[in-house]
Amino acid sequence: MLCLFLALFLLAYPLYVIRPFRYQGTRELAFALSLLRFRLIPHILLAVLAGALFVWSWRTQARWLSRISALLCTSLVICCAILSRVNVYEFMFHPLTRISFSPASKAKLDGDEEVIAVQAGSAARAYPIRSMSYHHIVNDVLAGEPIVATY
Repeated sequence: MLCLFLALFLLAYPLYVIRPFRYQGTRELAFALSLLRFRLIPHILLAVLAGALFVWSWRTQARWLSRISALLCTSLVICCAILSRVNVYEFMFHPLTRISFSPASKAKLDGDEEVIAVQAGSAARAYPIRSMSYHHIVNDVLAGEPIVATY
């Protein structure tokens, strides 16, 4: 059960911290990013340990409920290890493709609104960070040239 708890923590904590529209503290974000970077080794070690504990439990426990519980915990630890290799952020953040624009005089932006400004020749666009905060990327065409605005 301890292996399963640790495997779930390694899988879930970065997802909890690095989710859209949530404030991330400096320390918790640094810890979550470290887990993302180095969690493969602990997951492999936990899977090996869970497998060894499963074999030990299978040999020493005569009750089927204990054996099935050990098998289920081991399987879940291995599933957590596999799922930790999936980059869920690729599924969460999709580029904005259907965007609409209005002249600067008609734009409904606060005075202190942050934007990403792009100029190509005489054409210019401003992409509000607030609108991009979920997508993080905009595919657009400016002055006949395809561009990507991201942050």
